[in-house]
Formats: sequence, structure tokens, C-alpha cells
Amino acid sequence: MKQEHELVAQVYAAKEDTLAADRLVRQYLPFIKSETAKFIHRFPEEGQDDELSIAMFAFHEAVLQYHRTRGAFLKFAAMTIRSRLIDYARKEKRHQGQISLDRADREDEDDRTLGDRLEDQRNVVKERESRSAAQAEIAHFAEQLSEFGLSLTDIADNCPKQKRTLEACHRALAYARETPEILEKLLSSKKLPLSRLATGSGVELKTLERHRKYMVAVLLAYTNGFEIIRGHLRQMSPQKGARSQ
Repeated sequence: MKQEHELVAQVYAAKEDTLAADRLVRQYLPFIKSETAKFIHRFPEEGQDDELSIAMFAFHEAVLQYHRTRGAFLKFAAMTIRSRLIDYARKEKRHQGQISLDRADREDEDDRTLGDRLEDQRNVVKERESRSAAQAEIAHFAEQLSEFGLSLTDIADNCPKQKRTLEACHRALAYARETPEILEKLLSSKKLPLSRLATGSGVELKTLERHRKYMVAVLLAYTNGFEIIRGHLRQMSPQKGARSQ
């Protein structure tokens, strides 16, 4: 019981401290590997198995979402890890299924030219390279965010959910991107000058304060060449018919 209380205290501390969260993930890496091994039926290798990376992100997600009312933390973390690994496995299965559907059966391949088959292989390679590039960019972006005390989940968790608020934040972001002094201040001090931004953009200060983490993450994505991240951010849209929050 004492150990559980100590762990819960660590979890709550990690919610507010990115470095503490990273230490907790490393401290419980054997547990994370064990849960991953249960799913893939072998011991995972760091830097080799995507499932382990996903499990580590899931553990961090569990830290952010945990509350004492959810029971023992490690049990909650194990459920979160398994859920994310299942999601990943389903996506991979759909991906592999699509490739299988696009290929003719072996006995029906006689009418296909060598060029057709080589083109198929090139497409598969391009898709793998694209996925690898996306993973590398996300990892680099996560490193950049950590320098500002933020994490990947801050983008989704702190994103405005209502149309009017999202539009207000976009106006402020547009003003920030057009104002070099604001971007320079952000990059040099690791802080967004909210008062200056509110005055220049005409957006209420309390709105900017409420969504500061989201705005910092978006500005970092636009100032450091994260094209894939920016593509995802452009697809983010508010709920239809939602009211201002």
C-alpha cells in the first residue's frame, strides 16, 4: 500500500513536470516492456519495435489521464497500453489488408508485366519511407516541445473545442506569425508574450491564457519546418454548431 501511495504521488508530480514524466517512463520501462511482450509474444527491442514506442507513449498518456478514483495506477496503465497496442495492430492489419487486396492472386499474375510488379514494389517502399519520415518528424517535434515544458498531448488536450474560440486563436496565431518580435520572444525566452499578442490581435487575454499550450505548439510547428505536423494541424476543425467556450 505504501508503494502504491508513493507511485501515485510520482504520477501526480509527473502530470505537471515533463522531466518527472520522462523519469517515470524510464523508471517503469521494464513494466512497459513486459506489457508489450504480453501483446507481441516476445521481448521487444528499443529502437526496433514500433509497439514498444507506442507502449511508452501510452504509459505517458496514462500518467496524464490517471485519477485516484481509477484504482491502482499500474493496472490502469496496463489497460491503456493494451488499448493503444490494439489500435495500432488494427491499423497495421488494415494497411496490410489493403496491400493484399491490391495484389492479384499468384495464379492470376501471368498477365502482369515486370514493370507493373516493380511499380507495386516502389509504391510499397515509398509508403514505408513516408511512414518512417512521419515517425522521425513526430519524435523531433516532441523533443522541441519538451524544451518548452510541453508534450504531444498538449496539442489535443489544449485545442479549442468550439468554433468561435478556435477562430479567435487562429487570428492570434496569424498575427504572431506575421510579427517577428513575438516569435523571437517565444524562441528566446520559451514563453509566449500573451499580453502583447492580445493587444495586437484583438483576442481576449483570458482566451489566449486558456489555450497557451496549444498556441505555443502550433507556432513551433510553423517556425521549425515540421511540414507533416502542419498538415495534421490544418486538418483540425472545431465541432459543427458548437458555441464559444
